Amino acid sequence: QVQLVESGGGLVQPGGSLRLSCAGSGFTFNNYRMSWYRQAPGKERELVASITSGGISTNYADSVKGRFTISRDSAKNTVYLQMNSLKPEDTAVYYCKLPWGPGGVYWGQGTQVTVSS
Repeated sequence: QVQLVESGGGLVQPGGSLRLSCAGSGFTFNNYRMSWYRQAPGKERELVASITSGGISTNYADSVKGRFTISRDSAKNTVYLQMNSLKPEDTAVYYCKLPWGPGGVYWGQGTQVTVSS
C-alpha cells in the first residue's frame, strides 16, 4: 500500500525558514521522481519543486528559485523541501506527489504552511 506522509509545516514569520518532509512507503522510493506542490485558498494546486529519481536533477517554480531547496534521502525514503526567506505569499497547503503509472498519481495528506507576522 503506497503511503506519503508529509510533516514539518507550521506558522512562521516572514523571512523565516521551515523544512518539510515527505516519507514514502509501499513502493521503491529510488525509482521515482518526487515533487512538492502547494495550494493556496482559492487557487489551483501548483508545482513548487521536483527531483529526479537519482537526485541528480531538480527544478523549481520561478517564485521559489533561490529560496527553496528540494532534496531526497534514499536511506530514509524521504524527500525534503527546505524553505528559506519565506514570504506571506508562500502560505498554502504543501503536498508531496508520486507519479504512478500512466496518468496516475498519489498525493500525501498535505501540511499547512502559514507565513505571517
